[in-house]
Amino acid sequence: MSTPERPVASPCVNICALDDDDICTGCQRTVEEITRWSRMSNDERRTVLGLCHERAKASGLVWMIGKTPGR
Repeated sequence: MSTPERPVASPCVNICALDDDDICTGCQRTVEEITRWSRMSNDERRTVLGLCHERAKASGLVWMIGKTPGR
């Protein structure tokens, strides 16, 4: 019998404020993603985490090591 997979942890960082596009400035999730998180499968959660990372990169909050911002 295999051990069930642990739930993927929420990216919440307790900085809960929405920007003009209704994206949380702390975790980079949409309102819909935040409200659905507890009902998502781990695969859905991993997809959302990837989207959060892309949003953070696009907004300049995260940049890749070895890359110069703006290039």
